Amino acid sequence: MVAVAGAAGDLGFRIVKALIAKGASVRALVRRPVDKLALGRVEQVAVNFDDAVALTGALIGATSVVSALNGTAPVILGAQGRLLDAAVAARVPHFVPSDFSLDYRTTRPGDNRNMDLRRTFAARVDAAPIRATSILNGPFADLLEGEVPIVLHKLRRVLYWGDADQLFDFTTKDDVAAFTADVAMDARAPRYLRIAGDQISPRGLAALLTEMDDRPWKLLRAGGIGRLSGVIAIVRALTPHTDAPFPGWQGMQYLRDMSTGRGKLHDLDNGRYGRTDWTRAADVLAPTL
Repeated sequence: MVAVAGAAGDLGFRIVKALIAKGASVRALVRRPVDKLALGRVEQVAVNFDDAVALTGALIGATSVVSALNGTAPVILGAQGRLLDAAVAARVPHFVPSDFSLDYRTTRPGDNRNMDLRRTFAARVDAAPIRATSILNGPFADLLEGEVPIVLHKLRRVLYWGDADQLFDFTTKDDVAAFTADVAMDARAPRYLRIAGDQISPRGLAALLTEMDDRPWKLLRAGGIGRLSGVIAIVRALTPHTDAPFPGWQGMQYLRDMSTGRGKLHDLDNGRYGRTDWTRAADVLAPTL
């Protein structure tokens, strides 16, 4: 039985469905019951993350706890920290933190707020008496559909900063969810696992789009990494304080870590559970053309 925190969210719900498909029972930790989680083998438990006793009780009997909580410090360090403490108190053997990101271990402290939060929480996990597995998957490939300013459909350009041949990692949310379900049911999962549905550079994206679209796509260099850092500083200074996980400047910080290669994933674990049908960039981009 796997307990999932953030089960009503986008990624959390996909993880719940993936666990069910693999035969697991799920205890969904929610603020209040929701209709979409009224599924077979899903038990919804309304919890207050500020109530340590109740939270611990909600985790008793779980073989693994998966955190799909998403937010800034009050969530990633606060609520998730209390979830970790409750998992330890309930003697749950395995904890999967809400990392699902670039390789934050190789990014520079101070360069990316969300990577810094994950790095800080990782130190807390490593000090806790519980086995843990972090899943690193690069940015979600779903962003290629139009939310990230890389693929400019109206101009038929692929925007990039720095080196056009720098490889990016992309993994769809459904692929991440399926892999997470396998990890949650794996009694021997190691501390870190790295996956990428596709690894492709801006130049590779332009060539792929040209082939798929039967019209030429070209590269558009916005500048070097130094210029990107300058833009980030200006946008952040002009942005009102926000607790949103992804204000504009945060997305730019991700793009900088991708464009420098600092967050690049190496030695992928895609084959750990025997899966070969990973969703490629072409599959994600095809419906947008």
